[in-house]
Amino acid sequence: MENVIAFVRTYNEVLVLAALGLSFILIILLTSNLYRMGKVVKKYNQLMKGMEGKNLEEMLTSHLKTVNKMFSKTLEIESEYKSAKKMAEKSVQRLEIVRFNAFDDTGSDLSFAVAMLDSFGDGVVLSSLFARDETRTYAKPVNKGQSNYHLSDEEKEVIRLAMEKKVY
Repeated sequence: MENVIAFVRTYNEVLVLAALGLSFILIILLTSNLYRMGKVVKKYNQLMKGMEGKNLEEMLTSHLKTVNKMFSKTLEIESEYKSAKKMAEKSVQRLEIVRFNAFDDTGSDLSFAVAMLDSFGDGVVLSSLFARDETRTYAKPVNKGQSNYHLSDEEKEVIRLAMEKKVY
């Protein structure tokens, strides 16, 4: 014990300087750790925002339930989208009209042919032939841009123009 006391008396200034240096290093490390801890606490508070009284496990469970609900809703919306897409494909998307003069003894282009086709080229072509004494109307089914019935040049033309239209 006397040896320790003699050592401390001999190196008193050196030991005090070493203790001060060590204290200074520890203060720097403590400040650095407090700064880092502050950043972690800030991130944690942002993560837990709006979750008063709940722990991290409860928050994650709550978010997982929300994600599952959104996934289920997404599947439902996807199903409805596919149904709406099928319906849209079968609706009239290609509409065209051609007016013409069917007979030499009438003036103006009072006769017409109208093509109403879906995205597949299926639908109907309507023709109205205007004459001085009468008007005749014809409806002919169209399948993939073709008809099993005889088509006039104007009906063929209106179907061709309709088939060239962009489908959405």
